[in-house]
Amino acid sequence: MPVRSEVGLSPQDITTLLELFKSQAGYAYIPISSSALGHTLALTQQAASRRLLELEKRGLIDRRHAGRGFSVKLTDRGLEAVHSFYGSLKGAMEGRSSEFAFGGKVFTGLGEGGYYVSLHGYAKQFLGKLGFEPFPGTLNLRLSSPVQMEQRRQLQFLKGIEIQGFEDGSRTYGPVTCFRAKLEGKHPAAVLGIERTHYDDSVIEVISPTNLRKTFGLKDGDDCSVTVYLG
Repeated sequence: MPVRSEVGLSPQDITTLLELFKSQAGYAYIPISSSALGHTLALTQQAASRRLLELEKRGLIDRRHAGRGFSVKLTDRGLEAVHSFYGSLKGAMEGRSSEFAFGGKVFTGLGEGGYYVSLHGYAKQFLGKLGFEPFPGTLNLRLSSPVQMEQRRQLQFLKGIEIQGFEDGSRTYGPVTCFRAKLEGKHPAAVLGIERTHYDDSVIEVISPTNLRKTFGLKDGDDCSVTVYLG
C-alpha cells in the first residue's frame, strides 16, 4: 500500500516529514537547523538543507525566518501525506497481521551475508530450524515503498525463529532472527531480521537452499517479491 500517488512522495520525503512531525512541527512552527536534522537522518548538513528546500518548494512545509535561523511547520498537504502514510501502514500491519509482502529490486551486496550464513555454527541451526542449509549467499532486495521499509524495521521487534550465537575459539558471533518466507510465492526461503547490519531499512536479505539468482534467472535491477510469514 503506497502513500497516495498524487502526493508523489519518495521514501526520503516521508522520512524527513516524519522526523519533522516527531519534532512537533505538525501543528506549530519549530526552530530547526539543517545540521541537527542532518545528524538525525544521517545526512550531511548540505543534504538536509536540500531536502528542506525541496519540501518547501513542493508545498509540503513552510519555513519562516526565526532570528538567525528558520522555523518550520508542515503545511496541510504535508500533514495529509503523513496521515496517509500512517493509514497505509496501519492497514498493512492490521489487515495482514500474519505476513508481510515485500517487493524490491535485486542488487549485489557486500558479500558479508553469504559468509555469515555459511558458518557452521549458524548453518547447522538453519538446517534444524528451517529445514534447509542455506546456499552461501544472500539475495539482496532494495525496497522502494515507505510502508515496506517500516515493515522491514518492524521485523527487528517481532518474534521470529532465533538462531543462537556461538563462539568458534577466536571470536563470538551474535544471535540472528529469521522468518520463514517464499520467493515469488512458491520458493522456500527465509528473511533475516538483523538489527545490526551495514544496510538500512530499505534492504532485506533473503536466504534459500538454492542460488536464487540462478534459480529465477535474476540479475541486478530485476524486480522480485517475497512473502514473509510472521507466525
